[in-house]
Amino acid sequence: MEDLPPPTPSVPAAPTVETHEGEIDYEGLGENVPLHINMIAGSLAGITEHAVMFPIDVVRTRMQVLSTVPDASYTSMTQAISRIWTGEGFRALWRGIASVILGAGPAHALYFGTYELVKDFTGGNREGHQFASTAFAGAAATIAADAFMNPFDVIKQRMQLYGSGFSSISECAKVLYREEGLRAFYVSYPTTLTMTVPFTAIQFATYEWAKKVLNPAETYSPLIHALSGGIAGAAAAAFTNPLDVAKTLLQTRGCSTDPEIRSATRMSDAFRLIYRKEGWRGYWRGITPRIFTHVPSNALCWLSYEGFRYVLKQEQKLF
Repeated sequence: MEDLPPPTPSVPAAPTVETHEGEIDYEGLGENVPLHINMIAGSLAGITEHAVMFPIDVVRTRMQVLSTVPDASYTSMTQAISRIWTGEGFRALWRGIASVILGAGPAHALYFGTYELVKDFTGGNREGHQFASTAFAGAAATIAADAFMNPFDVIKQRMQLYGSGFSSISECAKVLYREEGLRAFYVSYPTTLTMTVPFTAIQFATYEWAKKVLNPAETYSPLIHALSGGIAGAAAAAFTNPLDVAKTLLQTRGCSTDPEIRSATRMSDAFRLIYRKEGWRGYWRGITPRIFTHVPSNALCWLSYEGFRYVLKQEQKLF
């Protein structure tokens, strides 16, 4: 009988569980993983990420809004949480979460599915750190996902505002459409892309870099995935905060009593208003809760994504 050739080292015949050092041998990310597995894992990760960090996202929105109402102005994240909780009740920290859950699942499925497809097509799964490929794949992923998610994000932020009288996402959507038209759901989309394209490019490139630096053997390590995701989230959040402040102004402009803010329709309008009213410091409104949101949420997102994808792939092999 002829000798069988040994399996190729870079593509294991089957994943195995390693009992030493708490690590699981895992096939390379993006390689040999079906697209639907990436999309389901991404969907579950997105819902998990947004649901867990939603109260901090409420604080970020409140702190970024240019408001003349004293009760709607906050100087720190802890002050904001305390005042929202005591003045409006615990439920106020979760107002609008239904919009996020409804949109985040399919948006993240589209996000991670696009990312893996484009990364593989552009050579991002080759050996070594493929910065250009991962950055381009991340940018392509966010263009597709944000086109779907933007209306849900607008509804979410309208419901998060101080004094919001909306009791459901359907009510908010109807009022928004009736008073401001279909354009209101997408007026911030160019600004959103201007922010999220570099955000996602920085995030994915930093994540892939950190993961390979911290885990050269590329074994499945939940700790490394979470740590790499947190590092990527902090870097991307800090760099793009001014754009996020401009996006919030455009998405909540219809609720403002300031006629200049209500008439703002472009990113340049938002930047000009922010600078005139608060100077350079206005662009950094809410940076603390933004970083505080993205470090654990990105860590949780990548941890969930890699974990769900690993489990789903093993389940597929059993049937």
